[in-house]
Amino acid sequence: MRDKTQTNSAAPGDRLIRAGAIVFFVGTVATLVTVAPLLLDATPFPTYMFGLSMLMGVGFLVAGAGVLQSVAAGRRQARGAAR
Repeated sequence: MRDKTQTNSAAPGDRLIRAGAIVFFVGTVATLVTVAPLLLDATPFPTYMFGLSMLMGVGFLVAGAGVLQSVAAGRRQARGAAR
């Protein structure tokens, strides 16, 4: 029996996971750029630049919310199929 879900269809939560991954990547780059001058004995960036490093955590939370949304949708679908 064929699965009813197409391989190219977007499941619930996929957009949040992708957005979270992008925000996490931007935060990772910001962290590397901010920490590099400290390791290279150069002039450190202003304090507000360290705030951009927080994007790693924000991206992780957004992606986690997408995973939870996807799990909830899968459980709803499984509950509906069992009836």
